Amino acid sequence: MTTSRPRFYADSADVDAVSQLLAAGLVHGVTTNPTILERAGHSVAAMAHLYARWESEGAREIFFQSWGSAADELLAHADDILALGSLAVVKVPATRAGFAAASALTLRGAPVLLTAVYSDAQALAAATIGVPYIAPYLGRLNDAGRDGLAEIGRMQALVAGSGTNVLAASLRRPADIVDLALLGVPYFTAAPSVLLAALQDDVSDRSAAEFEAAVARGL
Repeated sequence: MTTSRPRFYADSADVDAVSQLLAAGLVHGVTTNPTILERAGHSVAAMAHLYARWESEGAREIFFQSWGSAADELLAHADDILALGSLAVVKVPATRAGFAAASALTLRGAPVLLTAVYSDAQALAAATIGVPYIAPYLGRLNDAGRDGLAEIGRMQALVAGSGTNVLAASLRRPADIVDLALLGVPYFTAAPSVLLAALQDDVSDRSAAEFEAAVARGL
């Protein structure tokens, strides 16, 4: 039986924060969307620069989101994203137009992520067209008064073994990542601060300090 190693992605366009994670080899890649780009002071015109930087720093996948209200517009901008290089993955929103664009891209063998997936039916539909990734948003599901953990768990069960993978987003605490992993979710994208917090525990820090003190006493 083959197994898939879990992956962390940096959900950010803060180049310094992302570079720190890439340089340390702590993330598989980078995910963005227009809101994340805007928050970091970038527009879609910055995609080529960001792609080149993150590629040089060791990212293995770089996600940018297409835009447009119609499938043909989404496909045209998707082609621009794919032209950036072999590490580019196209994100499209889980709308009717987005599903049509995702299906066309998948038939061409292009790497695609359907983003803002909020229902079991959408997750199942994504699997029927062979989309490699779907991104449900845990925090936003919870904000809407829904049980985000249970809903994403159902999505994972629906797509398991289909070739469609859940890449969970809107993760606000390390515990969110752990809870989803226990439900079988393999891939996680979060702000750099959340990913760094996942590496830290006070007891680990105290143990490391004790190790260093023992070395110092022996010098």
